[in-house]
Amino acid sequence: MADAVITSPGESVFTPKVLFMMADYGHDPTETAVPYTAFKNEGYDIKFATENGKAPRCDKKMLEGFTQKLLGAKKEVISMYKKMVISDEMLHPLSWSDPDFSLDPFDLVVFPGGHEKGVRQIIDSPIIHKLVVDYFPKTKKPSQKVVGAVCHGVMVLSESKDANGKSVIRDCETTALPAKFEQLAYWGTRVVLGDYYKTYGHGSENVEDSVKKVLADPTQFKANLKPAPFSVGDKQYNYISARYPVDADLFAAEIIKLFASFQKTG
Repeated sequence: MADAVITSPGESVFTPKVLFMMADYGHDPTETAVPYTAFKNEGYDIKFATENGKAPRCDKKMLEGFTQKLLGAKKEVISMYKKMVISDEMLHPLSWSDPDFSLDPFDLVVFPGGHEKGVRQIIDSPIIHKLVVDYFPKTKKPSQKVVGAVCHGVMVLSESKDANGKSVIRDCETTALPAKFEQLAYWGTRVVLGDYYKTYGHGSENVEDSVKKVLADPTQFKANLKPAPFSVGDKQYNYISARYPVDADLFAAEIIKLFASFQKTG
């Protein structure tokens, strides 16, 4: 439950409690630092969580060298990232494998993306799947709990399945990294970077296909191929998804807008 801050008699402002769920290494810095900065600027209470409480680090290739210049984070994002990594919340994350750990205290749970193979730590974790299966249904409207996921972060949700083998996002509209974008990045850099842009290696399934196959209807997947920022808000659940780094600002803005709407409706 968000904390209420009294600003004047009869008026209160709610402070959402936010959790960034992460692998130890490999998330995309833009998909992490941009929403983090936006939520921080809004005064949200932010925490991070990794498997054993180790301070997470984002993908170095997106932060330095020719790979940063080629397809990596912009200079302003690198500045955001440098501030984020020295924050108390990122230096002292929670442990999502702790037996007493729960997502319930949080109003917003964020799953950043990233194609570096280290993110498989969170995508494939049975511990994470169990936590998500418990939490995600609690975002069904008119709930005021929210889940946000970008790019490969959507795979955490698509891989989180109940006892009947149904993904938590089976009935949701969603986006994620479009297959055409993934293939373009992979084949365009393969000579230099090998299978870097394929999280599960050469010949593995595209993110779009991995997500589509768990949906009740493949048309629920929104594969917008325009370069302009894009995000998807589901109609049944407080679930917002985005495709890749270009969408990060809009992704954060839509979440902020959603929390503002909760305050208006009481």
